[in-house]
Amino acid sequence: MNVVPIVFENDDLVIVNKPEGIAVQNEQLQAGILPLLLRQLQLDKLWLVHRLDKVTSGLLMLAKNADAAARLSQYFAERRIQKYYFAISDKKPKKKQGAVVGDMHKIRDGKWALKPTTEQPAIGQFFSASIGDNVRLFAIKPYTGKTHQIRVMLKSLGSPILGDASYGGSSSDRTYLHAFGLEFEDQGQHFRFHCLPSSGQHFTFSSAVVNNSPLLSPWDLAWPRLKMKLP
Repeated sequence: MNVVPIVFENDDLVIVNKPEGIAVQNEQLQAGILPLLLRQLQLDKLWLVHRLDKVTSGLLMLAKNADAAARLSQYFAERRIQKYYFAISDKKPKKKQGAVVGDMHKIRDGKWALKPTTEQPAIGQFFSASIGDNVRLFAIKPYTGKTHQIRVMLKSLGSPILGDASYGGSSSDRTYLHAFGLEFEDQGQHFRFHCLPSSGQHFTFSSAVVNNSPLLSPWDLAWPRLKMKLP
């Protein structure tokens, strides 16, 4: 791709809408988001302060200087940045809303699985609603940032993400996982950013059912208070 969509930029950070199917770093036959942005913004360096999987689209934040990188990385480590994701599945979940908590362990081929133990658990909450055509929209709020956490979380619910072949999702035109929202305070300012997906036949959000869904304003949902201490 030639241009990465910029959602916000100031002297300290840039937030982009990362397309699905593009890795953060260069791969053998494809440029990554980081080198693409350096060229596009005519910068010598950018700092990654969090990551998105290659198959995930949506909001990705990068710092433009070392001080901002240290500050923003600390925000993520201290869970002072609220993250909201959308996912779609064509399988009915074991429950329509709630929390998923469990340790994650590597199984094979770079995949992960959820265990019933909670020594260093992945923690996330979700709401879901039918959006027709036998598909269900999930609004997800992860409290931890484990590798493949949301993908494993939905698989554990019996609702693997549509298009996520690695975790048993039905075949589709893309993996239906999108980083929709970020909300945080920085240097006395409150920031809230969101962006809808720009690709995927099931990510059109054009129907009245979807447009009237409270899931499209995840920061206004009544997220239950966690009953456990965060690791």
